[in-house]
Amino acid sequence: MRRVSASAVSGSAVSMEGLTKVFATGVQAVDGLNLQVAAGEFVVLVGPSGCGKTTALRMVAGLETITSGSLRFGDRVVNDVSPRQRDVAMVFQNYALYPHLTVAQNIGFSLENKKVPRAERDRRVREAAGVLGLGDLLGRRPGQLSGGQRQRVAMGRAIVREPAVFLMDEPLSNLDAKLRVQMRSEILRVQQRLGEARGTASLYVTHDQTEAMTMGDRVAVLRAGVLEQCGTPRELYERPASLFVGSFIGSPAMNLYEAALEREAVVMGSQRIPVPGAAGRPGREGLAAYQGRKVIVGVRPEDLVVRAGAGSGAGSSEEEAGLAADVRLVEALGSEQLVHFTMDAPQVHADETVSEADVDDEVGGSEGDRVAAGGILAAPAANGVAVTPPRVPVRAGDRVRFTIDPEALYF
Repeated sequence: MRRVSASAVSGSAVSMEGLTKVFATGVQAVDGLNLQVAAGEFVVLVGPSGCGKTTALRMVAGLETITSGSLRFGDRVVNDVSPRQRDVAMVFQNYALYPHLTVAQNIGFSLENKKVPRAERDRRVREAAGVLGLGDLLGRRPGQLSGGQRQRVAMGRAIVREPAVFLMDEPLSNLDAKLRVQMRSEILRVQQRLGEARGTASLYVTHDQTEAMTMGDRVAVLRAGVLEQCGTPRELYERPASLFVGSFIGSPAMNLYEAALEREAVVMGSQRIPVPGAAGRPGREGLAAYQGRKVIVGVRPEDLVVRAGAGSGAGSSEEEAGLAADVRLVEALGSEQLVHFTMDAPQVHADETVSEADVDDEVGGSEGDRVAAGGILAAPAANGVAVTPPRVPVRAGDRVRFTIDPEALYF
């Protein structure tokens, strides 16, 4: 399988080199993972369910054995070091609090086990509680707390240990939408404080790509145990390294269509989008080899602009540059609206489990031959979605025309 190595990070606190996990059942959950996390850095592992992100985190924590590869904390190989001796703290999805202990006792539990003196233990518990806004709740038990408060206690129990590595496994998935937004900022504030004070590296697992993009210094995208790409949120959004990353990152997801590439245009179904120098533009020199062949073209929903008056029912000239489409549904979200449409270009879906081979070989066949091969599922009708300002007058049933900046197209 294809390997993607994240760029080396100087002063790595955590270094995974060829990290692999094969379970006794023969299932390979993680396949040759190469990833570094610098001291003070916040790195997010993201991907669909079953992609191996939690297994990777548990190997770092020492809760899963490593089949092959090397795991280092600084210069020390820790493959066979017990979890207790790794200097890591972990926050779980289900909080894992002791129901019979108070908030203060839950936070200080690990310190008591380590025989930390009472005065030092109390100081660190009060400090952690102050950072997390739990100062008035130290005498309560978990059953008397809200979900957000219980999550803060779980975080307090982790940070009070002053770990070298802070691990979080989908800690916000049990919270409602408003609390998730609030807790994201809380986690980032705590992580920044730990990073600046102690150089603590943080590794965070989530299936929510919005959460990943808003929190991570860098984001590592996994699929079927393989690292597809690692970079800053902006790098993943603007320069996805694969069809899967392009379709996974972004909400709503990128629209993907089968198209034919000409030197000065892209042909999508019966429609032709002028793209001056499409196959020879700087930065797109690799497209020259695909001239006259089938390609997959991506356009993000926010890059589709409804032409003024296009939703009036009168229609625009079919000769104008852009894409003509039929509106099926308009979702009003307050600050924006989602316009779901259908046009005659064949839609493409990025499969979550199979690697993409050469696009021309996958799509293949005649114009009317829609096939499913090598990770591409070609649908008989090409549906898409556009994000527009809330007051653009578009209704279901309208025939509209979208304009597209050629620079915003992905190939």
